[in-house]
Amino acid sequence: MALEYDVVVLGGGTGGYVTAIRASQLGLKVAIVEQGKLGGTCLHNGCIPSKALLRSAEVFKQTKEAEQFGILTENTSLNFVKVQERKEGIINQLHKGVQGLMKKGKIDVFEGFGRILGPSIFSPTAGTISVERNDGEENTIIIPKNVIIATGSKPKSLPGLELDGQYVMSSDHALHMEELPESILIVGGGVIGIEWASMLADFGVDVTVVEYMDRILPTEDEDVAKEAQKLLKKKGIHFVTGAKVMPDSLQKEGNIEIQAELNGENKTFSADRMLVSVGRTPNVEQIGLENTDIEVENGAIKTNQFYQTKESHIYAIGDVIGGMQLAHVASHEGIVAIEHIANEEPLPINYDHVSSCIYSNPEMASVGLTEQHAKDQGYNVKVGKFPFQAVGKALVHGESDGFVKVIADEETEDLLGMHMIGPHVTDMISEAGLAQVLDATPWEIAHSIHPHPTLSEVIGEAALAVEGKQIHG
Repeated sequence: MALEYDVVVLGGGTGGYVTAIRASQLGLKVAIVEQGKLGGTCLHNGCIPSKALLRSAEVFKQTKEAEQFGILTENTSLNFVKVQERKEGIINQLHKGVQGLMKKGKIDVFEGFGRILGPSIFSPTAGTISVERNDGEENTIIIPKNVIIATGSKPKSLPGLELDGQYVMSSDHALHMEELPESILIVGGGVIGIEWASMLADFGVDVTVVEYMDRILPTEDEDVAKEAQKLLKKKGIHFVTGAKVMPDSLQKEGNIEIQAELNGENKTFSADRMLVSVGRTPNVEQIGLENTDIEVENGAIKTNQFYQTKESHIYAIGDVIGGMQLAHVASHEGIVAIEHIANEEPLPINYDHVSSCIYSNPEMASVGLTEQHAKDQGYNVKVGKFPFQAVGKALVHGESDGFVKVIADEETEDLLGMHMIGPHVTDMISEAGLAQVLDATPWEIAHSIHPHPTLSEVIGEAALAVEGKQIHG
C-alpha cells in the first residue's frame, strides 16, 4: 500500500532534515528518504568531522608552542587514533541528536535510495517516490503532494587523477585516514584544500598545494587570500600557483608523482599521498529527474527564487542546485521552500547577506562583496582595514596575525562587504552579517560600542578606518 504525505524530502542532510523540521512545525505530514545516515555529508563527511580534526590540530600546535605563555611542555606527541576517536564521538553524539529531533517532530524516516517516478497508477503527475530499501525488502512507494530534492553533492575529481581512496583521496576519504602521511600533495587551493593544508601542516605533515589559478582562494577577497598564503607559508606549506596538472601523469610506484605545466615547463611533484580538492558536483544521477520536466543546467537543478523546479510541486535546495554550497545556505533554502509550500509568503534569500567561513588556522570569514566584485559592479568604494596586532585581546590570545577589511559604497555610505582573517573570525562574522541585513553603514557599526578587551574591537576599528578615524592605528 502506498503511503501519502504532504511533503517528502529526498535527502536527510543538514538542508533536508532542517526542512523537514520546519515542515513539521507548520503542521505538515512529512517524511525523509535517506540512503545513508541522517545528517548527510555535513555531519558525517564534511563540516563537523573536518572541524573536529582542525581543532585537534590547533590544540597540538598550541601545545607545542605553549612556552610563549610560560607553560613548559616536553615531548609533546600526537596520538592520531585518539584524534579520530574524538571526531567519531562528536559525530555520534550529533547523529543521535538529529534522530531525536525526527522523533520529536514525528517525522518518518525511510532508509533507502529514493527515485522520483513519472506519472503512473499512483499519481497523474510526476513526484511519486520509490524507495529502494536498505534492508532489501520490497520497494516502498510514497505519494507526496510536494517533493523537496536535497540530495547534496559529492567531491569532483580530475581526468587522470581517479580516486582510489588510499593514495589518491577526496576529502571524504581523508577524513578516515588511520595514520598521517609524512607528505601530501593537495591539488586545489580552494576552501577545502586550504583547510586540509592548514590542518595537516599543524599535525606535522609536509604539505604542497598545487593550484590552477594564479592565487589560492580565488573566490575570496584578494587581500585576504594574499595574507592567508603568507601566513600559511610560515607553517611550512609549499604553494604552487598557475599550475595545470597534466592528465594521465599520475604515478603510484613507491609514492605519488604528478606533473604540472608551470610557466611553460613541466614540473614534477611527489609525495606519499594526494588529496584532490577541486570542488563538488551535485548529486543528480539516478534520482529520476528524467521522469520529470525538471531542468538541469551545468549539472545543477534549475529553480526559481522559492526553489521550485519546472515541476511546480517539486522543489530543490542546497548543493544540488549549485550556488553557495554551504550547509547553512541549504538549511535556509529549505525553510524558504517549505514556507512557500505552506503559503507563508517567505522572503527570497539575498545571497549577499550570507556569511561564509574558512576554518583553517588562521581562520577566514566574509560577507557581501569583495573589493574587486564591488568595483566590477560599478561601485565607487572606500575601504577600511585594521590589524589584529593593534588589538589587546589578540596579543593576550597569542594570535595577532590578520586583519578586518570593511568595504563601503562611497556615495551611499552603505556597507558592501566585510572580510576577516585572524583569530576566531568565524565566530565574529555574524555581526557583519547582521549589519548587511540591516543595511548598516560603517559609522553605525563603529558606534556600536565594542567591549574592551575583546577581539571584536577590531571590527569597530576597521569600520572607523573607512573614514580614517581609527583610534589605535
